[in-house]
Amino acid sequence: MTHRGARQRPAEGQLTGVAILALILTTVLMLLPLLLCSGGIVSELTEPEQAEPGQEARETGGCRDRGRAVRLLQKDGTVHELTLEDYLWGVVAAEMPASFQLEALKAQVCAARTYTIARQTDPDSKHPQADICADSSCCQAYVERSMAEARWGLNAAEYAQKLEMAVAETDGLGILYKGTPIQALFFSSAAGRTVDAVEVWGNGVDYLRGVDSPEGAEVPNYHSQVILTPEEVRGLVLGVYPGADLTGKPEGWFSHRVENSAGGVASMVVGGVTLTGSQLRGLFSLRSTYFVVDWDGTAFT
Repeated sequence: MTHRGARQRPAEGQLTGVAILALILTTVLMLLPLLLCSGGIVSELTEPEQAEPGQEARETGGCRDRGRAVRLLQKDGTVHELTLEDYLWGVVAAEMPASFQLEALKAQVCAARTYTIARQTDPDSKHPQADICADSSCCQAYVERSMAEARWGLNAAEYAQKLEMAVAETDGLGILYKGTPIQALFFSSAAGRTVDAVEVWGNGVDYLRGVDSPEGAEVPNYHSQVILTPEEVRGLVLGVYPGADLTGKPEGWFSHRVENSAGGVASMVVGGVTLTGSQLRGLFSLRSTYFVVDWDGTAFT
């Protein structure tokens, strides 16, 4: 399967993400501070505390992020409680390369903060014991500080301080729609255009609308390939969809490709079973739903 528009998740430390939609903000949206002191969300504008000359960037964080706790379900099954400030540092370290410009990192912090507050407001039934988890396919990626710094090597001190600044200088800032934190979904890049939420979920969301997204080969991993033998395809498909008929010649297994409004795969028939682009993306570990399937007589690409 050759596909373009590489999605961010789930590779930690790379351009990773929470969803299959771009974060599209309509003109009615504006970036507003969320007052997180005392555990409440107040849609009133409040200015973040400003650091005095000579103060460390970390000290600019007021009571908002540092004063709010997050219960994080880690990959080993344990629940760890930490401040929102420290949690966001670990999320951005996992979701975006620290080499990116500071303003890009700050935007990622705001999206991650908004997503976290929304999850605390509307807990996920998959992990009722925690506000959020470190599984990028469910919530957001997260990396411990020691692991991130080890990965950065000689750049560890510089990158760590840069992320501290990104979190501190956006302390409490989130994205609201009609006074409520939005579903701040994001991914790495799109293949020319994004789609409305209704095309993915079946129901519309006012602020998640398709827009042009002119990106291309300059995006890391914009093009990639997955090569599978017929036996591998048969095993993956029948393991999840046992009703599929893959007894015929492999060149007939994939058919009836239907595109969405942006040119991605809306649905495709595999062995007589109609699957969505998202289902196929997950089934074959693709980076997006923008893919084509080729058969060369030996393997599928």
